[in-house]
Amino acid sequence: MPVSHNSQSQRILPKTGVHNSVDSHQSAWDKDYRNRGRLWGSAVKNLPALPAGSVVLELGCGDGKTLAGMPGDWRIAALDISREALRLCRSSPTEAGLIQADARVLPFQENSFDAVFAFHVTGHLRLPARCALAREAARVLRAGGQLFFREFGADDMRAGQGEEVESGTFRRGEGMLTHYFTEAEALQLFCDFKAQSIRTHRWKMRVKGKDLPRSEIEAVFLKI
Repeated sequence: MPVSHNSQSQRILPKTGVHNSVDSHQSAWDKDYRNRGRLWGSAVKNLPALPAGSVVLELGCGDGKTLAGMPGDWRIAALDISREALRLCRSSPTEAGLIQADARVLPFQENSFDAVFAFHVTGHLRLPARCALAREAARVLRAGGQLFFREFGADDMRAGQGEEVESGTFRRGEGMLTHYFTEAEALQLFCDFKAQSIRTHRWKMRVKGKDLPRSEIEAVFLKI
């Protein structure tokens, strides 16, 4: 697998497994990153404590927010469909192999990883693609490996905004999709795993003098 700690590890590899059916999805993200640059805030905190040398895959690494919070003693492959996002990732302080690919068709052998991170990537897909991502994550994880999941909840303030393209999934902005999950949906999506934990974090965000609800589901799934 292409995860190394040499001077060549921070490179964008050729596209692998990107299908015509996601070209518009890819183009929407490329356009947004190209026009707006780094879209997300500071590095993600409170990542799980994994042993040194753990082989880790991040699905949908975006501009590197989660990658920047990962320790340097993990062996990391960071994947995204957007080439523009991966170019932004090149400035991350965390060393990783950067790969442009489709999370539905991962370019890795079975049982390659100790952990898979899927933070705010699954929700940007329609249901059939979400199911494909879940199957691929299970395929590339080793027995006993963990999948770490975070997505916005169905009671988040943005749920319902935009064009509803399927139940609970909305298209906004340049064409990006967002699905707002219930805990039951997350459990069903990863039903081939053992759920180790799942919870919904709720908080308020003040916008123009109003307190609006935010909601994020966080879960850990074990491959058995």
